[in-house]
Amino acid sequence: MQPAALRSSIGPRFSTDFAFREKPPAGTLSTGIPEVDKLTGGIPRGAITEIYGSPSSGRTSLLVAVLAGASAREECCALVDTAGAFDPQAAARGGVDLARLVWIRCGGNAGHALKAADLLLAGGGFGVVAMDMGDTPPQEARRIPLASWFRFRRAVEHTPTALIVIGIEPCISCASLCLEMRREGVCWSGVPGCSQLLRGVRLRVEARKPVRPAGAAFEAGALAG
Repeated sequence: MQPAALRSSIGPRFSTDFAFREKPPAGTLSTGIPEVDKLTGGIPRGAITEIYGSPSSGRTSLLVAVLAGASAREECCALVDTAGAFDPQAAARGGVDLARLVWIRCGGNAGHALKAADLLLAGGGFGVVAMDMGDTPPQEARRIPLASWFRFRRAVEHTPTALIVIGIEPCISCASLCLEMRREGVCWSGVPGCSQLLRGVRLRVEARKPVRPAGAAFEAGALAG
C-alpha cells in the first residue's frame, strides 16, 4: 500500500494528525583516498566506523585524510584525543583546517574520552566526531560497556555525523564499517645504494565489516600512525 493510501486509511483512527517520518538518506563521507573510497564507498554518516591496527599501520593517516576533506567542505569536526597523541602541525600539513577542528585532550583517561564524545554527539552540528584510542591498551578498551557504543550509535542515527573510533583491536560490535590497517613496506626515492630519501610507507586496508572479499593499498607520507 502506498504511504498516501495508508495515511488516509489509518489516519482517522488517531486524534492528532498522522504523518510518516521519512528516514533521511544516510550518505557517506569521502576518505580523501580514492583507493579506500573505492573499497568502502566512503565513511557512512549517521553510523560508527571503527579503524584499527598496530601503531604505524596508517590509522592516523586515514583519519587525517577524512578530517582534511570534511574541513575543506567547511564542516565542523571534533577529535577526542585520549592519550594526547594528536600532532596539530602535522595534521595541518596534511590539509586539516584547524580552525574547524575541536581538539579535546583527555590525558590518557578513557572514561573522560567517553564522556567527551557523549557530550559532542548530544550537542550535534559536527560532520565528523573522532575518538583516537590508538594508544589505549586493548584490555582497557574491551572494558568499555557495549551499552556505551550502542548509545553512541543511537545518538548519530539520522544525523549527518560520522563517528570514527581509532583503536588497536576491534571492540565495537555495532560499528557499521570496520577497517583493519597494516603497513606493508617503506617507500624510498632516489637511487638504491646511493643517497635515498624516505618518501612514505605502503599501507593496506581491509574492510572487515561489512564483509568484503577485497582490500586496498595506498601510500602515505609522514602521518602513518
